Amino acid sequence: MRLQVKGRNVEVSEQIRNYAEEKLGKLERLVADPTRVELELTVESNPSIADDHVAEATIWTKGPVLRARESSPDMKASIDQLVDKLERQVKRYRDKRRGRRHESAAPQPQPVESSEEVPMIVKTKQFPVKPMSPDEAVLQMELVGHDFFVFRNAESDEVNVVYRRRDGRYGLIEPS
Repeated sequence: MRLQVKGRNVEVSEQIRNYAEEKLGKLERLVADPTRVELELTVESNPSIADDHVAEATIWTKGPVLRARESSPDMKASIDQLVDKLERQVKRYRDKRRGRRHESAAPQPQPVESSEEVPMIVKTKQFPVKPMSPDEAVLQMELVGHDFFVFRNAESDEVNVVYRRRDGRYGLIEPS
């Protein structure tokens, strides 16, 4: 497992790096061949935010791409909460996939952030759009904890979007 630890608005000390390696190392026994783990540690500069130490991780595996984000007043606590959330995602994935023979993987697109005055794209992300069924896309969406998921429909070979509706059910957007 290759671990990359980045700091934004914070210098990542050797102590924090070692702590993160130890904690994220626990996931290695749960996840089938984690190929790469990216951990970004941030300290929010806004004094009105109490939980200003943020830990955000992305784990690329041969199966799903796992993502989680946690914040607290302490960086070690944020890392602990992050690892707990990722463990729950792995267990949920295993439970839902039990009995299915094929796996799929598609990294999650990042949401476009905008300012209130002038809409502006601040981040662009590219990712492979792999063929899968809408049910598999819903599973991937749930694993990464987002409200929508872009995928290539294996039946029609068209790019589709599944999304979570306000009533808790799911919707599918297909091109016409």
